[in-house]
Amino acid sequence: MNHPDPATILAGARLLPVLTVPTEASAGPLADALTAGGARCAEVTFRTPSAERVLKAMAAHGGLVVGAGTVITPEQAERAVAAGARFVVSPGFDEEVVAKCRELGVPVVPGIATATELMRALRAGLDTVKLFPAEPLGGLRTLRALAAPFPGMRFVPTGGIDASRLAAYLADPAVLAVGGSWMATADHLRRGDYDEIRRLTADAVERSRT
Repeated sequence: MNHPDPATILAGARLLPVLTVPTEASAGPLADALTAGGARCAEVTFRTPSAERVLKAMAAHGGLVVGAGTVITPEQAERAVAAGARFVVSPGFDEEVVAKCRELGVPVVPGIATATELMRALRAGLDTVKLFPAEPLGGLRTLRALAAPFPGMRFVPTGGIDASRLAAYLADPAVLAVGGSWMATADHLRRGDYDEIRRLTADAVERSRT
């Protein structure tokens, strides 16, 4: 069976806004703001009761390739894909979640924090992982140390990264894309400040091109 490759979705975008959206009402304006800022894909985390409805609404928007994040069980993966997720991201590495995503035919990017987890991901046939939480783990120094023994592995660092660190991460050849929540925070969404979300997204997109 041909397993989908995350690079087909993430390599062109290189920037992955990570979204924790409290209400479905925010989904449409948020998708509008992100696409107006130049974002091409986004990750909706399964951290709120409305996550499935938000994902479905954003996927229906049409301007973004939308995936599901914080997926920690095979059942969540099923629900996410049913809601329209085009890819799945996990905070850690779980063989059952990976197997379910492959069964469902969607790319999966599991989180890793150690060389042992990287070896498990390789053994599962994966070549793309999320380094999480990237900055608390040591940032680029840790990423480079982990990448050195695994030259074919690609990384999507996420966790604690902001606009000031974006270009440095993307300059590393092992980095496929960077995930971050600074473009659309809980405060932005609570205030309905979609102009600021658009501005921050446009700034991040510009930084990702330099």
